[in-house]
Amino acid sequence: MCGVRTEPEDQAVIDPQRSTTRLLGLATLLVAAVVLRPAPATSAEAKPAQAEKPAAASSPLAIAAVTVTPPNAGADTLCRLSVDIANKGDRIASQLAFTVKVNGTELPVYRNQLFMQRLDPGKTATVRLYNFWTSETGRTAPADGKYKVEVTLASAKWYRIGTEDGVEVWTPLEAMSGLPVVATASFGK
Repeated sequence: MCGVRTEPEDQAVIDPQRSTTRLLGLATLLVAAVVLRPAPATSAEAKPAQAEKPAAASSPLAIAAVTVTPPNAGADTLCRLSVDIANKGDRIASQLAFTVKVNGTELPVYRNQLFMQRLDPGKTATVRLYNFWTSETGRTAPADGKYKVEVTLASAKWYRIGTEDGVEVWTPLEAMSGLPVVATASFGK
């Protein structure tokens, strides 16, 4: 996924310079995640933040939960973000496009990214999104220490996934109607 972007014609283009930069950034982020890994959570802290805004009833996909770890994060804390997506449709969904805001400020990393995770019909799956810092240049820590994350599932496509000559083949079908769906979670001290 590093350095790959989709063009309007649904063609993947690989940018070697961008790929190298992203790999270095990813390596730095992985080292930081290991070093800054929080202590094991208590049972009260381990509960994911439930979606405060339910998904529209007409959407076949719903954001069932938004999870931010650690739930008691303060300023300059690296947080892990994931969402539980329920596929209430009758087909496989994938090619998920998200928008994420922290205290009203959009995180630009999601603008050109698609998550190609398989969401089977009738099941709920956890989609691991990008880690984020609670505060950074242009987005300072709130005085009250409370944070609000807003996750929007902006678009998705239906897929047919099968096997041809022993190889798994993903065939995109039509775009999904009923999106976007939005969910929020609050966390902090």
